[in-house]
Amino acid sequence: MAIAPIDSEQRQHVRAETERYVRIAGEYYEREFPRIAVLFDLKGHTAGMFRYDGKRSVIRYNPWIFSKYFRENLRDTVPHEVAHYIVHELHPYRRVKPHGRQWQKVMDLFGADPGVTFDLDLSDVPQRRQRTHPYYCDCQFHEVSTTRHNRVQRGKGRYLCLTCNAELKYAGIA
Repeated sequence: MAIAPIDSEQRQHVRAETERYVRIAGEYYEREFPRIAVLFDLKGHTAGMFRYDGKRSVIRYNPWIFSKYFRENLRDTVPHEVAHYIVHELHPYRRVKPHGRQWQKVMDLFGADPGVTFDLDLSDVPQRRQRTHPYYCDCQFHEVSTTRHNRVQRGKGRYLCLTCNAELKYAGIA
């Protein structure tokens, strides 16, 4: 049986923790960081995600995973995503590694574990299912995600088989 997402009181607590970490960074770096939008619309196996779309920054949280592991996510996921936001604000025009030394420095400032893996049981958390598309190579058939399929169809990507190193070809009707 699937679990229910966190309620409005818990969401407010997560928002407050997010803002608290932003304030900690602001005090340390002696600057004010813009308020960041916090959404609870993430699905699947991902607990949190920082995103910048060219206009605004947003942190997205998975309300079902937070429901199942509320304390762990307050301790680990919230500072993790806020650290991504702070690094983006500090280095907006530089490409930095997502979990590189700049991000690790912010995680240290927060007193948070810079580990990037989430290894908890998510069997009763609703999962997002992405459609797959049939592809083949010289040695086997492959199931390719819609995202990758669309890249191939637009001519923006090509994928190779890890076994025979041949380019994957679409097996459906193009």
